[in-house]
Amino acid sequence: MVISAREAAHRAASDAELIAWVDEQDRLLGGLPRAELRERGLIGRGTFILLFNSAGHLCVHRRSLSKAVYPGYWDAAAGGMVGAAESYAESAARELAEELGIRDVALAEHGRFFFDQPGNRLWCAVYSCVSDAPLSLQPEEVLEACFLATEQVLQDARQRPYCPDSLQALQRYLAHA
Repeated sequence: MVISAREAAHRAASDAELIAWVDEQDRLLGGLPRAELRERGLIGRGTFILLFNSAGHLCVHRRSLSKAVYPGYWDAAAGGMVGAAESYAESAARELAEELGIRDVALAEHGRFFFDQPGNRLWCAVYSCVSDAPLSLQPEEVLEACFLATEQVLQDARQRPYCPDSLQALQRYLAHA
């Protein structure tokens, strides 16, 4: 895997960020560096934002190769880890703006779920929003993006690698839509 110096610097800064550390009931225990959470198998908080356009198509994007978790995978949601001093909602708005350049949109919350895989243990909050604003991709995190019908995303996920946590977020959204 070849990553740029800019991506490597972004990854190092990301690994050092203080993330909300929680227990299995989503009770806040404090803040720890992102890399330490992963290495010790501890639980953090994450947000997943399903971005739809007015035609009802979902934005999917391919993660950069420098990502610590699921590098190069397709992702059905923008999002990321909740900072130690952030709420889920604050994190969702920040992540949507950082990754896709979408700001000042109403975010609807669709509940939370626990995701548990080695190296990726999260309490996850699911949000959705609608925007036709042009995307502005964060190059250190997002390689490409497009809008697809939800059924097409689910079919695509059977043929290409998709982040399992964002697919679970999408399934939660669809089950409650």
